[in-house]
Amino acid sequence: MLLLDNLGDEELRRAVQHVRGRVPLEASGGMTLDRLPRVAAAGVDYVSVGALTHSAPAVDLSLMVEGA
Repeated sequence: MLLLDNLGDEELRRAVQHVRGRVPLEASGGMTLDRLPRVAAAGVDYVSVGALTHSAPAVDLSLMVEGA
């Protein structure tokens, strides 16, 4: 698998054409939910979208374990 990091839409399309299915491609970096349809249309196999977790609110959890 090749990771295509921080490429523009046109660069992604050229990379997909160059590889021609010989290896799976993952697009990452600068991905947003709005951009996702364009990136998918470029023909990559996988997309990593950090925006899903970058903007998630933090949760403070505690787990208390007591012996029996």
